[in-house]
Amino acid sequence: MQLAHMTWPEVERYLEAHDGIIIPTGSTEQHGPMGLIGTDHLCPEAIAHAVARDDEVVIGPSITVGMAQHHLAFPGTISLRPATLISVIRDTVMSLSRHGFRHIYFLNGHGGNVPTVQAAFSEIYADSTHAASNLRGEGPPRCRLANWFTLPDVAALARELYGDAEGQHATPSEVSVTQFACPEHIKSAALPPSTLHSSFPTDADDFRRAYPDGRMGSDSSLATPDHGRRFVEVASRAVKADFARFCRT
Repeated sequence: MQLAHMTWPEVERYLEAHDGIIIPTGSTEQHGPMGLIGTDHLCPEAIAHAVARDDEVVIGPSITVGMAQHHLAFPGTISLRPATLISVIRDTVMSLSRHGFRHIYFLNGHGGNVPTVQAAFSEIYADSTHAASNLRGEGPPRCRLANWFTLPDVAALARELYGDAEGQHATPSEVSVTQFACPEHIKSAALPPSTLHSSFPTDADDFRRAYPDGRMGSDSSLATPDHGRRFVEVASRAVKADFARFCRT
């Protein structure tokens, strides 16, 4: 179930028996000559919706713009400052918590979001610690960050299919998921070899100099829609189990 497609009475009834929600979280940034700019939110959306097909799970609105300043030298990238993303996550969690959502699961598709999302969780827990509500034993809502691309079964499948050609950005695994989820938007391009450097670029201009077409050691041309189907199946099984465990805590 998508929150956007529900009415408030439906949400109220859901909350009589459940208190969990999945928030797909990603970025709007370049993904090389073949990868869609929305890749990092399209992937967790596809996985979250696969989870919701089998279970009574509410999928919240995606956070589609993240912390992507290092990609700003490529047209189309949009980035939030860390403080802005923290505020977005904090306000999202506190809004949902007010209505009774107590387990808020962020399914993330962008590695650059990780430190900022974790900092947002710390702010939320600090708010509760310093508030009188904590003295009444209510405590803060529980938050969890799960990166679909680091799930063990997903990483194993990527190694099996691509080996070192998976790379670190504009990877064939994530491009495959978007090809499966958005078959009408499959792109093709001639791709020269892409190599990884030992140090991560410090800013957007450094990144473009180091990785002129936006890929980081990845061969996006290996992507296929069928691979994407397999990644969605593997990831959705893992997320389903992880979300269920989280909601029991």
